[in-house]
Amino acid sequence: MTLYEEGDVSTSPVNEGLNRRLAGELAEMHEQGVFKHLQHICGAQGPVVDLEGFGETVNLCSNNYIGLCDVPEVIAGVREGADKYGAGTSSVRFICGTFDVHRELEDRIADFLETEAAITYTSCWNANGGLFAPLLDEKDALISDELNHASIIDGIRLCKAQRHIYRHMDMDSLREALENSQTARHRLVMTDGVFSMEGEIAPLPEIRELCDRYDAIMTIDDSHATGVLGDTGRGTPEHFGMHGEIDIITSTLGKALGGMAGGFVASSREVIEYLVQRSRTQLFTNAIPPHSAAGALAAIDHLEAHPELVTRLRENTAYFREKLTALGYKPIEGDTPIVPVIVGETADAIALSTRLLDEGVFVIGFGFPVVPHGSARIRSQISAAHTREHLDLSLIHISEPTRPFTLSRMPSSA
Repeated sequence: MTLYEEGDVSTSPVNEGLNRRLAGELAEMHEQGVFKHLQHICGAQGPVVDLEGFGETVNLCSNNYIGLCDVPEVIAGVREGADKYGAGTSSVRFICGTFDVHRELEDRIADFLETEAAITYTSCWNANGGLFAPLLDEKDALISDELNHASIIDGIRLCKAQRHIYRHMDMDSLREALENSQTARHRLVMTDGVFSMEGEIAPLPEIRELCDRYDAIMTIDDSHATGVLGDTGRGTPEHFGMHGEIDIITSTLGKALGGMAGGFVASSREVIEYLVQRSRTQLFTNAIPPHSAAGALAAIDHLEAHPELVTRLRENTAYFREKLTALGYKPIEGDTPIVPVIVGETADAIALSTRLLDEGVFVIGFGFPVVPHGSARIRSQISAAHTREHLDLSLIHISEPTRPFTLSRMPSSA
């Protein structure tokens, strides 16, 4: 199902010239096989989902890494939050007041990540969009990995600091950027903790050493690592034994932590208070819904009470990678639950994901502009909620794409 089908003729009052141009470009996307169709889930997010038009499918494309989206304790937290605080905030925090549950969540996040303070945003996109401009100006330098997330790129565009882009996870290139920016007042190095399209883990110890050597601010977006990496799910810093040693962390509540609306920045008290005063994406938009804040609190509580979920996720990931490799595929190497296989062209990746969906495996093909031309891929994402049967059935249909698919014996959750 999509809002626009090839050949549609618009009756909208929107400017005719604009509609005509966009219709032509949309038609080209159809012809090139790169048009994206939205899929609709009829029920809760989980390892198996009821997909409109397809029925039950094994879900290999969710960020529900530790399976908290449909955990009763998390759902109860959301429900109790809605009962107590209502549907939403109705205005920005400094005008109409902020709910005490937001403060409780921010204190909890800071404690979870061992920082002095934290502030929530409506998304991690807004957190990254509102981070750089308040802290840095023309006298400063921003140094970013070339494959950082789009939200980081857009946040950098909003900032007046000098821009330096270093080659992906290349420490010699980062060192060169730091050398070339020594006249700046502040230098902020920004990297994803886990790169979402590759599943690679940034070399935090090496980045930390360079930041210390050149007196730079080390900042990471840990959206695909919070709840995922480290023995207790505290992210990339814990994975490297560096928990509490990162200057600024941005991340999300919308992936492993129950899929809630919202993101956050965690750092020193001074950084967080300055963002409260000056960060435009925090100042001029509503706070996250209070029921999302309550749900996120319940998700963190559940994760801390059940560290075996992180262990199960790691075991499921190793199993899937091993079996996928045994089938002759060559996924990008890594230790994260993001398991991408490079296909090449965008149209080929989309066609392969469409074929797998017809066979009951929900996995998405990514191409340009999400990834560079020629590096389109199928990206599988593993969850602690997957059973071995879920994974085995997916592997069967990845290896034998014409085999009939049945979910008759498949449990809906782990």
